[in-house]
Amino acid sequence: MAESDPQSREEPVCTIWQRMLEGVLGVCLLVGVTLMVRYYPAAQPPDLQKNELQRQVLQLGHEVRQLQQEQAMPALVLHRYRNSICYIFGVYQVGFRGHQPEFRARISGTGFVVSDGLLATNRHVAEPWYEDPQSTLLIRKGATPRLEKLLAFFPGLPTPVNITPSVVSAQGDLAVLRIEDTAAVHQLRPLPLAADIPNPGELVAVVGYPMGVLGMVAKSPPAVYDRLAYRRDDQNAANELAALSLIRPSSTCGHLGDVVGDKLIYDAPTAHGGSGGPVFNSQGEVIGVNAAYIDGFSGGTLGVSVRALKPLVIAVKTGAAKAAVSQHQESQLKSILVSTDH
Repeated sequence: MAESDPQSREEPVCTIWQRMLEGVLGVCLLVGVTLMVRYYPAAQPPDLQKNELQRQVLQLGHEVRQLQQEQAMPALVLHRYRNSICYIFGVYQVGFRGHQPEFRARISGTGFVVSDGLLATNRHVAEPWYEDPQSTLLIRKGATPRLEKLLAFFPGLPTPVNITPSVVSAQGDLAVLRIEDTAAVHQLRPLPLAADIPNPGELVAVVGYPMGVLGMVAKSPPAVYDRLAYRRDDQNAANELAALSLIRPSSTCGHLGDVVGDKLIYDAPTAHGGSGGPVFNSQGEVIGVNAAYIDGFSGGTLGVSVRALKPLVIAVKTGAAKAAVSQHQESQLKSILVSTDH
């Protein structure tokens, strides 16, 4: 009895509250229906209602198509442009004339075709000593950096091709290189560069070779994986992957967080080896060149806008990196490029 008495006293209160709530909702519903019946037809004649409905349907269809396009974009760019996005392997040294090199090191990066025979990548891939603290310290003491080799491994090609830096940016981490193998040049499709400045919030996809050889080996068949798993950035391992048609870039997705001048900030993940890869928008156009990432911060992947890349491509195509130019043109070019042609 002691346990049932409180329930008997609370039950009428719950019932009254429920009825009050039902009554209020009923009144609100009645008022809403009355207002709709009274005002909506007057404000929206049948023809206007039909036009408005058609407009909403068209808008909804457009949004659905846009969403489908965004979802399909990473697979689309990989399918369409995979063969034009290469893995870059190189070896360089820094040393003093007449002495053994102070050190030799291997590099790993990504590049992509921007014109017939031309690749875009980062300056720190084309010139690995760029912004490298150890190299910078030696160079300040009079040491000279030198590329021993720079190779591009393209999907679909069984052997690598030689590439040489043509122009590097004086103010940003960008470079344009030449593909030396003329037979391979005409098989490669240039990637489209976006004309408009991207807006924060847009979907982006980054394509490249994060983790270099190790990243490609991880996607290889078991027999290849077992043999090459510990080779990392090794030319012989890359040669074997190329001969087996296993040079394959990876794609990661994210959103553009901010645009600051020519700097793009996005959250598509990347890693060592992804430097120099193209950053695509939802239309499959390149909006930037992947450049760096901040450890421990998923939203801190950095790229350089194609707005800064286009003048370099134009300079190489028009021969401005080699040819004599007028004083006015020279003053303009000096602010955007440094020639590395020999």
